[in-house]
Amino acid sequence: MVGCHRGFIAYLKDSVPDVLAVHCVIHRQHLVAKHLTERLHCSLGYVIAAINKIRSIPLNDRLFSQLCEQNDKVFNGLLMHTEVRWLSKGACLSRFYELFETILKFFQNKEPSLRDSLKKCKSDIAYMADLFSKFNELNLQLQGSELNLIKTRSVISSFTSKLALFKRNPGRREFYQFPSVAALKENGEVHDDDIQIYCDHLDVLQKDTEERFQDILKMKIPNWVINPFSNTDEIEMELEEELIELQTNEELKPKFKNGYHSFWLQKQISDLYPGLWRMVRKFLLAFPSSYLVERGFSVVTDFLTKKEADVAIYDCSLLTLNPIYEQ
Repeated sequence: MVGCHRGFIAYLKDSVPDVLAVHCVIHRQHLVAKHLTERLHCSLGYVIAAINKIRSIPLNDRLFSQLCEQNDKVFNGLLMHTEVRWLSKGACLSRFYELFETILKFFQNKEPSLRDSLKKCKSDIAYMADLFSKFNELNLQLQGSELNLIKTRSVISSFTSKLALFKRNPGRREFYQFPSVAALKENGEVHDDDIQIYCDHLDVLQKDTEERFQDILKMKIPNWVINPFSNTDEIEMELEEELIELQTNEELKPKFKNGYHSFWLQKQISDLYPGLWRMVRKFLLAFPSSYLVERGFSVVTDFLTKKEADVAIYDCSLLTLNPIYEQ
């Protein structure tokens, strides 16, 4: 429906070429994270099979919990994941790898074939646990009530550069960004063929990220939007007068100390400098992700279920989502 090549957005841009349409960046990030090689996908399948065999049977779950306590583990259970929130695999893999030796011991007599498969793909599990922790960090940065296109571009650009770093360092046998893999490398459990597979995978992820986020990465953000009080020659001629008036407004200068986001969203900005505001608003008011929408749905769902008998939704004035535009 909203595809950029076929769908509503494509047809809308045919009629209104200047319209700004942004596909949810969190969804795009999920698609990048799901891009696994055949070998890594197979290794992930063994992890999921092991978790399901433990968590789906209450007796196995209790026995595994007791085994963790006997081995003085910090955690006494495995985490499940959901396909809808695919990055939950990050926390799931991290917990799985922390309990890896306990899991092998648990399957020693129960599932020897699965145990052998897990041992063979230990380095893959370590690599994915480290990698998906990076994706989870990115996911958190793409959330928040003040997320805008400017912040989104900075976060995506930074992560793309990090992927290049992640690919380059293992090729030089440096594993600072992959601590689990580094520990295995010191013990001789990671071979050169494994490292090459991981480097190739990181290269694919980088190219996939650049392709999926090309509209964000190609976006040009004028310097005066970030700092309107700096000297700049990048502004259009028809906006130069308004920018000079803003830069010489002594009453507005102290309000910039809280950052450009709150500064531009002041009501008097749109009244005094409508031309500048028309340029800036697309960077600040567009929703780069569906986070705020989902957050709003969650609040409304909570009203309609848990509190339906006590309060009508139209009477509730405690909605935690406040408009970011000053009234």
